[in-house]
Amino acid sequence: MTRALITGITGFAGSHLADYLLAEHPDVEVFGIYRWRSRMENIEHLDSKIRLREADLRDYTSLHQVLDEVRPSYIFHLAAQSYVPSSWRAPTETLTTNVSGQTHLFEAIRALEIDPVVQIACSSEEYGLVKPEETPITELNPLRPLSPYAVSKVAQDLLGYQYFQSYGLKAIRTRGFNHTGPRRGPVFVASNFSQQIASIEAGLREPVISVGNLTAIRDFTDVRDMVRAYWLAVTRGKPGEAYNIASGHGITIQELLDRLLAMSTVKVEVREDPERLRPSDVEILVGDSSKFRGDTGWEPQITLEQTLSDLLDYWRKRLAKQAQG
Repeated sequence: MTRALITGITGFAGSHLADYLLAEHPDVEVFGIYRWRSRMENIEHLDSKIRLREADLRDYTSLHQVLDEVRPSYIFHLAAQSYVPSSWRAPTETLTTNVSGQTHLFEAIRALEIDPVVQIACSSEEYGLVKPEETPITELNPLRPLSPYAVSKVAQDLLGYQYFQSYGLKAIRTRGFNHTGPRRGPVFVASNFSQQIASIEAGLREPVISVGNLTAIRDFTDVRDMVRAYWLAVTRGKPGEAYNIASGHGITIQELLDRLLAMSTVKVEVREDPERLRPSDVEILVGDSSKFRGDTGWEPQITLEQTLSDLLDYWRKRLAKQAQG
């Protein structure tokens, strides 16, 4: 039986990837790495359907032990410190977790002489300072990272390329543009707006939404389309390549907020919160994913309207559950 190992399986994308593999590829045995302090609510519904193993990216020995036991055909490397503002506050921790963690993973693969296809969840944040004439962004665009998180992702990306060239490690680098949907952490913009709206609807906070920069333009894909892309990357993608995964359509954060407010049952006031503004912000990220589509046949299937509706309903149900608890 084919084995797949997901680092970060307890997280947002990791849990959705597990859902996808179990539903669409029952011949794949799903393993996941978690830390002793990982929050487990995203995978509670999977119960005995997945096989969990405790390990930490920053601990080489634990990774080596898990890989030696599982010996997967596919590794989906999703675990990371993935929140941009946190990287400003803790740059060293972000770099250590993301860069050293991936190096430990690669070195364990080499030491064990196994030959999995490894998908590395890179990021559109790597492109950073994008000029208007450079959109939509292709894989050939310069990388001009504007945060410690983005720098860490550039390093992960280039490590994948280097290990492919130096050792033949079958690394595939997916540069995912913004993706959202149910289970997205409340620190991320669409989920944060949805949580605030649902809290107001439930009478848990005053009818005021706090916002940061609303002029930035982003390219949103549903997480369920994104994880399907991850599977196509390891089964149809070319090792050593970098691939943008994006819808190709950009909207301002203001428009994103307006769409969510249109779905709400309450009227709210919008206030800018200086604490939500970053030292430097990426103004525009709209991706050209034609290379990935050409190699794999991937196309996004879920509309942004459906994604936002599902996300808002997720927070309504979660807050109702918390209130009952």
